[in-house]
Amino acid sequence: MPTKEAEKAVVEAYFNSTGFERWNRIYSDSSEVNRVQRNIRIGHQKTVDQVLAWLQEQGDLANRSFCDAGCGVGSLSLPLAQLGAGSIAASDLSAAMVEEASRRAAAAGISGEQLRFTASDLESLEGHYDTVICLDVFIHYPQAAAEEMVRHLAGMAQKRLIVSFAPYTPLLALLKGIGQLFPGPSKTTRAYTLREEGIVRAAMACGFQPIRRSLNKAPFYFSRLIEFEKRG
Repeated sequence: MPTKEAEKAVVEAYFNSTGFERWNRIYSDSSEVNRVQRNIRIGHQKTVDQVLAWLQEQGDLANRSFCDAGCGVGSLSLPLAQLGAGSIAASDLSAAMVEEASRRAAAAGISGEQLRFTASDLESLEGHYDTVICLDVFIHYPQAAAEEMVRHLAGMAQKRLIVSFAPYTPLLALLKGIGQLFPGPSKTTRAYTLREEGIVRAAMACGFQPIRRSLNKAPFYFSRLIEFEKRG
């Protein structure tokens, strides 16, 4: 079993090389994607759209601060900035992803004062924000490490915490087991499914209460999305 640091190094190297090329195509309008990648794109966009809808329902975006932890190429940060969010701190482990996100922000005319990108792992993130969001990143974390990360992110959130993850189900466990029988370039990094009760328990230990959930899915994509609100 690789150590946490060794596994992180594998993920970082992957997303700065072949992984960046693959996921940059998925999180774009490129036609150079296969059926699986297209469905992942559709599923991830459902998750992003759901988060944006929740944030708009809460209103007052201009006077709120946001942390997009594990921002990728800016799939959430860019539209959130265009909706008028006051300030967004976005980060990703991959410097290549951050560079592409910055390029897309500049092309969209979004200022660096409103949206700031940095290359950083989740463990090194600091600061306090109205809302902390972490979408589809926990797939790289086993259960205990994911729960630890929920507690870390909750410590940065002043009012709300929104996370998504691949939920553990017997069906997904079976599909994952079958997939491991067919190694290939897309299997460079490990993919973890997580038990929802552990994620919720970690957030509640930090004073956060789950207020709504959704399950966004497409073929080859399953993501449990939970919004937590700080009690008191």
